[in-house]
Amino acid sequence: MRVLVLNCGSSSVKFAIVDTKTGAFSVSGLVEEIGGNTRFTAKKGGEKHEKKIDAPDHTHALATIQSFFKETGEDSDIAAVGHRVVHGGEKFSKSVLINDEVIKAIEECSVLAPLHNPPNLQGIAAAKKNFPNLAQVAVFDTAFHGSLPNYAYLYGLPYNFYEDYKIRRYGFHGSSHRFVAKKTSDILGQNLKDLCLVIAHLGNGCSAAAVKFGLSADTTLGLTPLEGMVMGTRSGSIDPGIILHLMKSLGYDYDKLNKLLNKESGLLGLSGISSDMRVLLGEAEKGSERAKIAIEVFCYRVAKEIGSLVPALPKLDAFVFTGGIGENSEPVRKKILSFLSVFKFGEPNGPKVMVVPTNEELMIAMDTEEVVKV
Repeated sequence: MRVLVLNCGSSSVKFAIVDTKTGAFSVSGLVEEIGGNTRFTAKKGGEKHEKKIDAPDHTHALATIQSFFKETGEDSDIAAVGHRVVHGGEKFSKSVLINDEVIKAIEECSVLAPLHNPPNLQGIAAAKKNFPNLAQVAVFDTAFHGSLPNYAYLYGLPYNFYEDYKIRRYGFHGSSHRFVAKKTSDILGQNLKDLCLVIAHLGNGCSAAAVKFGLSADTTLGLTPLEGMVMGTRSGSIDPGIILHLMKSLGYDYDKLNKLLNKESGLLGLSGISSDMRVLLGEAEKGSERAKIAIEVFCYRVAKEIGSLVPALPKLDAFVFTGGIGENSEPVRKKILSFLSVFKFGEPNGPKVMVVPTNEELMIAMDTEEVVKV
């Protein structure tokens, strides 16, 4: 089945047409800076297409994508559209066919992911308008972590905050963790239901998951994608008292705190140079102390978060790196492992260390196919 996979951000649409039988992408691309200096980029058959377009909103962006498909003959035999939706709350533990009831539920979850669910909904509305005859499926980042036990997902807050407001750990990157867990079991030649894994998805956003016999047992991202590891521009976990201090002593309000923690912190904030690990590694080689510090903090915090997941597992068969940094940066992997020497990774009797490329788009396409065929 050929599935159009869409990942819609506040000012971008990432797209790909995926063949679920072969796993091949016949075309992939990105529309970015929607509503501003909008750029369209696509790759097809090794050829790159780039142009500036007029796209004041997601509907116009999807119309450009659709026109490109027609121009290149990619519009035939698309069977369905699979949407990445970041937050499904407790309402969705699996991917679902989108209808009015599902849209309403995603809207209700927007209070838990105000930066992510609204643009996801804009993408769904735009796709329904531009591809009205195709089935639309929502694939949730949080769904894989629906198996977390209550002692793993509850925070140390009054219980009514969970009962009344659903404040709890939800976890994200679920499609990536699920894909990598299955791929790891295939590589090892073992049934996933017999394995215990820790998977570190390291990119601009970062998370780790403890996968116990095929199910998520704990994860580092929480109510929002801000908790846990230091990331590209996100702070990761900090002392909550820092927020209180910034509010009382420096006059920070919600908008300023949100910008600080989500956009100005992490590798960018620590280094003062870039959120891109490749840039920082290059600057560190040139002698930049700030770049070196940012890399050290990043690697240590990854290791620390990995250690926090161990109580969720009865054993550990393998530690798996994935994501842009995890797959491509050997120096970062080595530094992280140096902080985890107590686990004796890679030694004869120790857990295996593996690098397994993720493929969230294929996972979304496969889920879409499964939902549509039911």
